[in-house]
Amino acid sequence: MNFAQVPTVTVDAVPADGLLLDVREPDEWAAGRAEGALHIPMGEVIARLAEIEERAGDEPVHVLCRVGGRSAQVTAYLARNGVDAVNVDGGMLAWEAAGRPMVADGEPPRVL
Repeated sequence: MNFAQVPTVTVDAVPADGLLLDVREPDEWAAGRAEGALHIPMGEVIARLAEIEERAGDEPVHVLCRVGGRSAQVTAYLARNGVDAVNVDGGMLAWEAAGRPMVADGEPPRVL
């Protein structure tokens, strides 16, 4: 799948109760993340595919990274494996800019 063909949605199109999969690294996650997101770093996605499938059920998985590159790769992988996945355009930078809720291990939440 060409990344230009990866299903993509804007931050505003992500439902408040939608399943978010954050594929950033642990330090990025700790600094600031969408509340309720599932954290599976990109390098662990293949090994944890069953966990993603189980969590998703019939719901689409909204995949996030910092700006959208890593999440596009993960979205393509998930789609090839039968998971209903969409890339969140602009990633966490767009999420933060849109004022969507964020939490962090430290205060205040920020995007690394």
